[in-house]
Amino acid sequence: MVCFRAAVAALAIALLLPGAAYAQTPDASPKTPIKPAAGSRDESLPVFIDADRIQGTAGQESVAEGNAVLRRGDTTIRADSLKYHLENDDVEASGNVRLEREGSTLSGPALRYRVNDATGVLDKPEYSLAPRPRFGLQSVSARGQADEIEFLGEGQYKITNGSFTTCKPGQDDWLLKAAELDLDYTREMATAHDATLTFKDTRIFWAPTFDFSLNNRRKSGFLPPTFGTTGKSGPEVSIPYYFNLAPNYDLTETSRYMAKRGLQLAGDFRYLEKYYNGDFKGEVLPDDQAANRTRSAFALVSNFNRDGFSGGFNLNKVSDDNYFRDLATRINITSQAILPREAYLTYGGNWWRSGSYSATARVQRFQVLQDPDNPIVPPYGRTPQLTLSALRQDIAGVDFVSSAEFVDFSHPTLINGQRTTIYPSLSLPLVTPGAFLTPKIGEHATYYSLDQNDDSGAPATISRTLPIFSVDSGLIFDREAQLYGQSFTQTLEPRAYYLRVPFRDQNQIPLFDTALADFNYAQIFSENRFAGGDRINDADQLTLAVTSRLLVPSTGQQVIRGTIGQIYYFRDQLVTLNPTDSPRTNRSSDWLGELSGRVAPHWTLDSAVQYNHQENITERFTLSTRYQPQPLETVNLSYRYLSSDITQAAQIKQIDVSSQWPIGGGWFAVERFNYSLPDRRVVEGLGGLEYGADCWVGRIVVQRFALAAGASTTTLFFQLELNGFSSIGSNPLEALKRNIPGYQRLNSQIPDSKPGQPFDFNN
Repeated sequence: MVCFRAAVAALAIALLLPGAAYAQTPDASPKTPIKPAAGSRDESLPVFIDADRIQGTAGQESVAEGNAVLRRGDTTIRADSLKYHLENDDVEASGNVRLEREGSTLSGPALRYRVNDATGVLDKPEYSLAPRPRFGLQSVSARGQADEIEFLGEGQYKITNGSFTTCKPGQDDWLLKAAELDLDYTREMATAHDATLTFKDTRIFWAPTFDFSLNNRRKSGFLPPTFGTTGKSGPEVSIPYYFNLAPNYDLTETSRYMAKRGLQLAGDFRYLEKYYNGDFKGEVLPDDQAANRTRSAFALVSNFNRDGFSGGFNLNKVSDDNYFRDLATRINITSQAILPREAYLTYGGNWWRSGSYSATARVQRFQVLQDPDNPIVPPYGRTPQLTLSALRQDIAGVDFVSSAEFVDFSHPTLINGQRTTIYPSLSLPLVTPGAFLTPKIGEHATYYSLDQNDDSGAPATISRTLPIFSVDSGLIFDREAQLYGQSFTQTLEPRAYYLRVPFRDQNQIPLFDTALADFNYAQIFSENRFAGGDRINDADQLTLAVTSRLLVPSTGQQVIRGTIGQIYYFRDQLVTLNPTDSPRTNRSSDWLGELSGRVAPHWTLDSAVQYNHQENITERFTLSTRYQPQPLETVNLSYRYLSSDITQAAQIKQIDVSSQWPIGGGWFAVERFNYSLPDRRVVEGLGGLEYGADCWVGRIVVQRFALAAGASTTTLFFQLELNGFSSIGSNPLEALKRNIPGYQRLNSQIPDSKPGQPFDFNN
């Protein structure tokens, strides 16, 4: 039969369609193929026809019957019989028709199709469209059935009385049925008319028409509604509408109904141009039924950068102190207490060969949201702040750095004034492959002009001039090392930093923007133990520290890092933040130690300790570790301790546990538990379940966190994510990512992993 079929095909080509087509047998040599019609997608591609029987008219048409196959490029049409019209590149196929094109497969009883422009009609089809990537998510393919599919060109389909799903065959967990469904893969968009969505055979919603993205791309239309509940506002529903105004700007309008409060209207306008971008958000609750008043908020963040100029705005305002605590649903929002209102302009450029400079003008004020149980002093406004910095390297081996600042500090109740500062310095960096030595000398000059205030007792003008001298030095040793059967490079890096600053009495200088800097590894190598310009410490001290690292030899990637350091003082402290503060008299600081990196297979560690050897107590201790044997399996454990000397209040002792872990059958548990031991209170808690099916993901999450006013609030999230289609419900992903380090979406694109492999620091 095979030989008979091949012979018939070859005879038909040779006698009926010479120079027009051929059916190639295992022993045949290629002959001249059929030329596509003029104007086709690629006129250079030939058409191949194979069948049990082939007949036709030379230069006009070919009729193939019995296991007929037509191929051109990546398009294949199979049928019981087909007719190919050479003049217009049309195909008529009937009986068990199967169209394969670019990874998509469509089948039905009858097909009319024009090969050159991918247009035509397929009756009673079943279709499976090629998988498509989705911006960091798993690729999905769509399938379904219909009364008819009309091909409208490359990647464009019109489906009549059909269905659409991304589930595997035989598993219609969710299904979209529509009287008409337009799929446009060239724009990654779809439109459904008279459409019904079902999940597990339960009707979720019906709509006369709606659009959805085929690849998470932007498009105008209603976004999926979100549902949830909070302790402050009760059950709520939000309905957003997205305006895709242009490729570089868009607008989202949201109506949010809260059972206890009423209807809130919100808008979010984003824009992106070549030289500037920004985001403006505003919302209003015209009649808060719980608070019996109108409440509103807005925020504008905008930046630009062009021709050496850069600048921006950061403007925020809310109607009342409790706005975020009552209406927001995230702890990082509810805990906001100081809202900035600032604008700045910067210009920078180059000067004198390798030199550079930068000048900035800034105006800054704040809105302070007071908590009755924890009132705070509003910070000073800067109206304005002017800064100028300049750098010139390698002037006969010497580096020159200068910084200058003028600030006008304003406050409604405290003393006001202006501060002018200039600080030029010279340094001589001496660097070799295994060592460095950098002496530095500078002169720090400050001038204050203060508003007269009889109650403060401060003079009208104050000046302060301080020379500052330092020497920074270090050595780098390395050797080969073995760990877990692997080779590494181990380094030993001792470092010494000497600092000398003479004493100047600064008790009459007001504190505009200055506080005690956090004592950490970076700070022990800095010139000033105060953050801000109103205090400069006196110093005659030496910092000694040593660091050791494990590095991957081939890449230089750091695997483990350990550090220990301490400051040695040669005289007592004289400059304090406030005149009533007790100065330091010890001859050495607390010990600082850090250890971080990948310490074992699947384990990472990050720890730090501050130890007061004078009193034999630990002032600060943090320890966090993560166990992650493979994707979607993460456990985080941490402990945080701060003594009352650090906090200047009560001790902080907190245990934090979070995880994402499979519990079987496609179910995953997610949780986060942050507990304050002294307060015997949950600072923030989160718990929930996720289920990952073939074509959908379900999430239910409960989050509870403490508010600044001493109360707590609870939020419930429920989300149904239909892969390749849309999401329904309230979105907990932001809360999960923030609360569970290492969290991954169940349907994210995750590289193949092989759990249980030998420990490999390169992974």
